[in-house]
Amino acid sequence: MSLDTVKHATDTPEAEQPWAELGLKQDEYERIREILGRRPTGAELAMYSVMWSEHCSYKSSKVHLRQFGEKAPENDALLVGIGENAGVVDVGQGYAVTFKVESHNHPSYIEPYQGAATGIGGIVRDILAMGARPVAVVDPLRFGAADHPDTKRVLPGVVAGIGGYGNCLGLPNIGGEVVFDPCYQGNPLVNAGCIGVMKHEDIHLAQASGPGNKVILYGARTGGDGIGGVSVLASETFESTGPAKRPAVQVGDPFQEKLLIECTLEIFAEKLVAGIQDLGGAGLSCATSELASAGDGGMRVDLDTVPLRDASLSPEEILMSESQERMCAIVEPGKVARFLEICEKWDVIATVIGEVTDGDRLEIFWHGEQIVDVPPRTVAHEGPVYERPYARPAWQDALQADDAGKLPRPETAEELRAQVLKVVASPNQASKAWITDQYDRFVQGNTVLAQPEDAGMIRIDEETDLGVAMATDGNGRYAKLDPYAGAQLALAEAYRNVAASGARPLAVSDCLNFGSPEDPGVMWQFAEATRGLADACQQLGTPVTGGNVSLYNQTGETAIHPTPVVAVLGVIDDVTRRTPIGFGEEGQLLYLLGDTREEFGGSAWSQVVHDHLGGLPPAVDLERERLLGEILISASRDGMIDAAHDLSDGGLIQAVTESALRGGTGARLVVPDGLSAFTFLFSESAGRAVVSVPRSEELRFTDMCGARGLPATRIGVVDGDGIEIQGEFTLSLDELRTAHEETVPALFA
Repeated sequence: MSLDTVKHATDTPEAEQPWAELGLKQDEYERIREILGRRPTGAELAMYSVMWSEHCSYKSSKVHLRQFGEKAPENDALLVGIGENAGVVDVGQGYAVTFKVESHNHPSYIEPYQGAATGIGGIVRDILAMGARPVAVVDPLRFGAADHPDTKRVLPGVVAGIGGYGNCLGLPNIGGEVVFDPCYQGNPLVNAGCIGVMKHEDIHLAQASGPGNKVILYGARTGGDGIGGVSVLASETFESTGPAKRPAVQVGDPFQEKLLIECTLEIFAEKLVAGIQDLGGAGLSCATSELASAGDGGMRVDLDTVPLRDASLSPEEILMSESQERMCAIVEPGKVARFLEICEKWDVIATVIGEVTDGDRLEIFWHGEQIVDVPPRTVAHEGPVYERPYARPAWQDALQADDAGKLPRPETAEELRAQVLKVVASPNQASKAWITDQYDRFVQGNTVLAQPEDAGMIRIDEETDLGVAMATDGNGRYAKLDPYAGAQLALAEAYRNVAASGARPLAVSDCLNFGSPEDPGVMWQFAEATRGLADACQQLGTPVTGGNVSLYNQTGETAIHPTPVVAVLGVIDDVTRRTPIGFGEEGQLLYLLGDTREEFGGSAWSQVVHDHLGGLPPAVDLERERLLGEILISASRDGMIDAAHDLSDGGLIQAVTESALRGGTGARLVVPDGLSAFTFLFSESAGRAVVSVPRSEELRFTDMCGARGLPATRIGVVDGDGIEIQGEFTLSLDELRTAHEETVPALFA
């Protein structure tokens, strides 16, 4: 078959093309023909198909995501917002921090190890491309039922992939979550986040400017792995027949990525690049079109100069390949020799594959024949925009009316004690140490807090002890009951976690995981969650700096729970003042901050004890969250508290259990007037935290809470080797530790 050149495409307008197999709709294919004034070549069709996929173009979500810009709060810290590889915020002392969360869901179901490993690799390169040194990763994960055979296949591979890649890069894994629910059975969520640090003047953007500047591809050779990954895997619904798309999963090499990181940072230090882009989803199609689109000219690329692992690859396959550990840089001619010299020093392959032109077209050649001639913006930034129909599902009212508050409650102290143990030992509330111990959390020596703390924290300046904290949260059960409130609760919990560690919340990244956008009910969930998150970020003053949308997370007709995962980044002036969750000295006083109400919709108790999901999630009060955050941050900075733990899944008893086990000291608790022991222990009311206060600081602390109007109830004392609920029951720390720590190893070890 002869090469499909631009001339040949012009001369053969009626030639049949595999647009449907590449994931394009007929009207999209017609639109491409309209843009070009002819049929596309095979290479052009490949580029449009991957760049117009759901994963790259956000064609179903764009109309809703605009709210993050329209409702963005005034925030002096924001240096780079939505639209770049990652957002950047000012954290003081001349430092900037870049952070982002991405998804690698479908590849991780097909090939758990490589899917998860390359998810880490991809998000690290996004951070690197901003000009920053990556300093830590986080991993919010969702799996099917903990005892399902396929979870036993997927989870160990995913965890090994995250640990294997991140540990080899020497990046500490400081946070994340692991949640089990049958709704994720055929669609695990493998979200990955990364934090990077740089000085303000080192920020780099993805643009190709300056005619005559060279386009340099450097890093690993291009192979056949990951071809069409974003269009084949991430932009369609799985059938219930299971894994059958292994070739579309990328294969990672962390040692190559480590060389790429150090090589790139040295290139940055010598100021050798005018623009840079990592190669992730859509590979060279993405890097070339986005760089050219964001620049002020065109670009010419000679595709046959691309270093290959497989000489049999066609031009279309080279353009679609998602081979890992690759970057694309724009370099002035006078700096090319030094650029290549540094790459050679780090044993990184680097090749000049083209140059920036003074035109307005992206032109790609194959052995002298032109195979691509397109306006780059139409590929990268002017794809389809769908206003998909959406409607509140018919079942939503019945779900909300099925109130969890009506479920049978324990009638005796013995029953209450047994239910506490059952919740603490349930897969979602149990210790995840078997998982997190496979990650290096302390490599580089700057980790201040890591799992199972409320937030991960990293020191970024050894002399001043300046640091940043990050927490990720997202309760799919809450969002199923009410997507608007569920998204706000995800933000509120991550915000609260960061504040509980002593850091001031600054900005947000998100990973919005939903089912098929072609289902009006799913689209309603997405619209509501996006609106809820945008409204809440506006009220809390934490702008969304970027993120990711992952759609088509469903098997057949069954969608996952709507799962907006929210990452909050915070800054702390002095990491030595941080607050851990573990109870310390005996005799310290325990205070419950916030109001406790009868709120059990979507709760851990309703799930574990009754296998029930119904009612409304806890009410959201963002002003209370802000006030609680301010109190926690001030108390941490001024030495008024020794430990703090936010209250969320599992309620007060879960938080107290975790703090007691973490610190190795028990607690004696008294049920406050007006509350039943059951509500006191299991309510999941938001806007709450438990803190331990040294007796010498009690008056100062309670005066501060009183002056600011935050309810602070003394509920007990740090004491002994068990948790005693006065007048109800006692549980020894040994019994709690066994219940809490043995569940996950028993399932997966």
